[in-house]
Amino acid sequence: MRKKLIYLTCLLLLTACENAPFKPSEIQSTTSLATETSTPDSSSTSLIQRKKQQAVIEAAFSRRTSLERAQHLASICFNKTVGTVFMPFDLAEIALAETGGHRLSSRAVSTKGALGVWQLMPCRARSHGYTSKDMLDDAKCAEAAVCELYTKLDMARGNLERAKKYYCGQGPQANAYIKKIRILRQEMMAELTVNNDKLALADEVSVTR
Repeated sequence: MRKKLIYLTCLLLLTACENAPFKPSEIQSTTSLATETSTPDSSSTSLIQRKKQQAVIEAAFSRRTSLERAQHLASICFNKTVGTVFMPFDLAEIALAETGGHRLSSRAVSTKGALGVWQLMPCRARSHGYTSKDMLDDAKCAEAAVCELYTKLDMARGNLERAKKYYCGQGPQANAYIKKIRILRQEMMAELTVNNDKLALADEVSVTR
């Protein structure tokens, strides 16, 4: 009888764990470009990953705009994703997809009225506490974009790729948008791999000396 009681108690505890409420802070993308480890030095590992991504973003941006502006925007992608579930690449992909063909201009305006490098509609910017004028400010526009991406991530139930698709909208245009995002991601990931290989080779050479 006592064994049965212990067994039932264990079952109840397991059930309680399985039915624990979901917390927004626990959202993790299944398509994240770089996952953070759970080791004691995970914060330093994440910082290294973010810095490596920043260098790749700067190179990608410099192919679309001036080097000075590329450095400025790459720094924003790094700084505005610190403390979030997003990585610098996530913010950079959207910027490239939205205004990469317009030299990543802060004054870019779509035919529908979306503003800034990250192309937010005035109503969406206001929903996050920003004005249309704020969208001319790259840092504020990035902050609003992060807020919007969080909103879309919630809609997408934690699927980051789908959240980026929702960032554009729905229908054929959104389908084309996510295809563009995937191509941009592949390009940056390929460059990140090359950079990692170069660093690994340099380390190997320094060790053998």
